[in-house]
Amino acid sequence: MNNIAVELNGVLEETVAGRLLSPLGKRLYFPKGIVAQSAEATKHAKRLNATIGIAKKGSAPMSLPSIRNDLPALKPEEIFPYAPTQGVQELREFWKAEMVRKNPDLGGKRFSMPLVVPGLTAGVSLLSDLFAAKGDRLVLPDKYWDNYPLIFETRHEARLVTFPFYTKAGGFNLEGLRGALRKAGGRGKLILLLNFPNNPTGYSPTLEEARGIVEAVKETAASGVQVLAITDDAYFGLFYEEGTFRQSLFAHLADAHENILAVKVDGSTKEDLTWGFRIGFLTFASKGMGENAYDALVAKLMGAVRSTVSNSSILAQSLLLRASRSADRDREKKEAFLEMEARYRRAKESVSRASSSVLTPLPFNSGYFMSFRLKKGNAEDLRKALLMDEGVGTIAIDPQCLRVAYSSVDLEKLEDLFSTIYRTAERLFG
Repeated sequence: MNNIAVELNGVLEETVAGRLLSPLGKRLYFPKGIVAQSAEATKHAKRLNATIGIAKKGSAPMSLPSIRNDLPALKPEEIFPYAPTQGVQELREFWKAEMVRKNPDLGGKRFSMPLVVPGLTAGVSLLSDLFAAKGDRLVLPDKYWDNYPLIFETRHEARLVTFPFYTKAGGFNLEGLRGALRKAGGRGKLILLLNFPNNPTGYSPTLEEARGIVEAVKETAASGVQVLAITDDAYFGLFYEEGTFRQSLFAHLADAHENILAVKVDGSTKEDLTWGFRIGFLTFASKGMGENAYDALVAKLMGAVRSTVSNSSILAQSLLLRASRSADRDREKKEAFLEMEARYRRAKESVSRASSSVLTPLPFNSGYFMSFRLKKGNAEDLRKALLMDEGVGTIAIDPQCLRVAYSSVDLEKLEDLFSTIYRTAERLFG
């Protein structure tokens, strides 16, 4: 094992992060090689810097005018260089301040500086590199994003432990979560991954349910189980109903127990409507964890980034940073939110008026999606019929669940969308 990895492991040895590391996570380190030495040279090589493999003219990176001319507002150094492995520092600082602004319960709590990753998918995958090993248990509700099994099961041979997402009354299934945590905790370590607003259901917990989730995780940690609690906040902020918990669970898990390592995965993708920018953030927190431990953990994460994608787009980060300084940004985000809220309301109205012997809408209150449960028939057959006969695209999540992304359909077309879904379901299975 590399000496730097050994040193980092020593710093983390007495923390929950150290106890959760996978074999790969223990081996990972950030090398004191080209990137680290170049970063040092950026600070101190005031006369000549011959460290990084980049073509420069004077102090600016060289560029092709045919590309440069499309980006007149940006300086060459905001477009063309490699970004730091950990991300542009000013953007990281901005995002950390934004996290506290959007999650007031984080105020006064200690957590790491967010590290930039190339999208939330990469963020979750990098976490699996650090912490998931063969046989580890991943706790998920049974309505989950289909990339999670690919990341954890296929790539790292972890095992999924699922529980029914909803109670019979239609709320979040806290007892199911507690049972899954007990079942998965027998090995002394588990990974919990919660995604709110949820994809595919479009459901977020109520205030009471959020408190129950945190208490269930704390109970598990108090029993001696080491818990990696990942909050995938891809759709953060898209909360439409009063009584919904409007912060990230990370805000309450951050200092919940010494045996809980909380990780927030978020980004600009949906929050700033920048899907193709591929800019996400990973942030760590654990009760009693000090700055040295956070630095060591971030160094390991940087090693994972360096050994896979190297860094995230400097252009995308520069554009986000410039947008953060714009006086129009908050207004523009509010306008986008109101448009999504209007589509949500129209979707709610459409399904509340409908009657079907085939389809039951699952509860939804946030995000981009809603889903139907099929009382009979097969969701894949319905999906194909909608697509081939009606030219309507939907997603079959499993044999009994059809997901509808109302976010991607214009407001005036939503009634037609839902009436077509209901009509086709009745024609096939009614």
